[in-house]
Amino acid sequence: MRPSRRDVLRTGILAGGTIIIMSSKARGGAASAAAGSTAASPWDRVPEILARIVPPAFPDRTFSITDHGAVGDDTTDCTSAFRQAIAACNAAGGGRVVVPAGVYRTGAIHLLSNVNLQVNGTIRFRTDTGSYLPNVFTRWEGIECYNYSPFIHADGQTNIAITGTGTIDGNAPAGEWASWGNGGADRDQLRAWGAGDHPVAQRQFGAGHKLRPNMIGLYRCTGVLVQDVSLRNPAMWTLHPVYCSNVTVRDVTFYSTNSQGDGCDPDSCTDVLITGCRFNTNDDCVPVKSGRDRDGRRVGRPSQNIVIQNCRFSGRWGGVTIGSEMSGGVRDVFAEDCVCNPADFPGRYPLKYALYVKTSFNRGGFVDGVHLRRISGRNLERSALFITLNYETSGSLPPVVQNVTADGVTIDGAAQAYDLQGRSSDHIKNVTISNSVFTRVTTAAPTATYVDDLVLTGVFVNGRDISNTQPPPADRYEAENATISQGVVESNHAGYSGTGFVNSDNVTGAYVKFSVTLPEPGQRPLTIRYANGTTTDRPFSLTVNGMLVNPSVNAPGTGAWTTWVSTSAVIPTVAGVNTVRLTATTSGGLPNLDYVELRP
Repeated sequence: MRPSRRDVLRTGILAGGTIIIMSSKARGGAASAAAGSTAASPWDRVPEILARIVPPAFPDRTFSITDHGAVGDDTTDCTSAFRQAIAACNAAGGGRVVVPAGVYRTGAIHLLSNVNLQVNGTIRFRTDTGSYLPNVFTRWEGIECYNYSPFIHADGQTNIAITGTGTIDGNAPAGEWASWGNGGADRDQLRAWGAGDHPVAQRQFGAGHKLRPNMIGLYRCTGVLVQDVSLRNPAMWTLHPVYCSNVTVRDVTFYSTNSQGDGCDPDSCTDVLITGCRFNTNDDCVPVKSGRDRDGRRVGRPSQNIVIQNCRFSGRWGGVTIGSEMSGGVRDVFAEDCVCNPADFPGRYPLKYALYVKTSFNRGGFVDGVHLRRISGRNLERSALFITLNYETSGSLPPVVQNVTADGVTIDGAAQAYDLQGRSSDHIKNVTISNSVFTRVTTAAPTATYVDDLVLTGVFVNGRDISNTQPPPADRYEAENATISQGVVESNHAGYSGTGFVNSDNVTGAYVKFSVTLPEPGQRPLTIRYANGTTTDRPFSLTVNGMLVNPSVNAPGTGAWTTWVSTSAVIPTVAGVNTVRLTATTSGGLPNLDYVELRP
């Protein structure tokens, strides 16, 4: 057995910071000691931010697309009619371009200043990729390039809006977009060009390539409103404002089915309000981004002053997410009065996390100021609050993550209340969780590894006040050091811990067996970290000392082999040597296994 991480963690805490704990009984004394102090709340900044976010207004002029030849029969190509109506509205000084009742098929729509695209019927986008050419300037997963036009696009415009009670249907599952996956070789080429400072103008994709476009991509715009519409079936991210300021997204419904199916991605934007929206997504609901790796640092524009209010989250990953593309930095994100997995809006997938902060050692950058209050929800698949500096661990540019608060969080059903994963050399700093209740939590002990100044005040897990406790660190067992049957140790996918990971053969019965020595028996939380870059579940059985604990632990696709996630179980253990075995139960074999962690 390798040296315990408990000693390593204790040394890290003494050298790098402190952990502060405060029970509900102690709060009164602390308040008395602080009498007369006027410590400011980060929420005091929100009214000032909201005062700067003013939706655009438009002249009372109407331009119907039907007056320019559009026919709402779900067949006629209306691309020219949209272009003409928008140009006429812009030339007249602004107004509304109206999409009346009916279904209007079109290629790319390019918005111009002072135009409100009012959708009363349905816009349904064409499935032929040529309808989104010529290439336009875009930022694809955090790296600048030229690619297919977003289905609705604007660049450098002022006072633009997409409103109405109708539907904007990307129609992407009906075409070939879904088969392009995460971009494959084109994605790898773009990342290489970004890492090598290849001239942006020469980063040309589009025709003959397979980088999917976003559905609504708004670049370098000021004064943006998206309100009331239903956004469905994007090829990739649904609503992607980039380098924008003064943005309002209000009462919008998001529905996505393709992979990379994010909801609303403010990317290097300033002063953004997302309010009253409903998210039923195939990925993160509101991921805040600011560029990827070297290219994101080159641009160097943070996302800041993002306010998220009264939203309803059902999505495959996080409700409020920061990153993982955050190389330009993220500052001052506020989320309040949101509901996760609401009973009356269940969505296709349950959320894994209410808050998901994911950073990479290739990214650098910073996350400074993420604040939640009055967040409620149920049936989260993993931790309610998850912050990790281990999302991708290759590279030498550690991010700075600090100043996170969560107050009045109420979650009924989760794997853990919180899981905070710093690193021995780079700690998470200043996290406060207060007045929060977590019930039906599978793993009662939350996780906080390498966290400086963690303050717990009135935090209850399964009815127990944990404010005066601190969970002990876990002992980690690397898969490359375990006994391996029908598999090999590899290191060709970034993000693993230790010296590598185990890639099993694609056969039923492949296994990885860990030997764990413990001083005493008991029920112990086990964490298993894995990656599955396929779209097929790779389940495995979990046995402990020859006893079957779980016949089929799900290991669904994680989107990429570099995307590492964790699943948890509680296992019975004995004093002395324990054998923990993970065995593939299908012909797909095991997912790539990084490590297991066992908590006392």
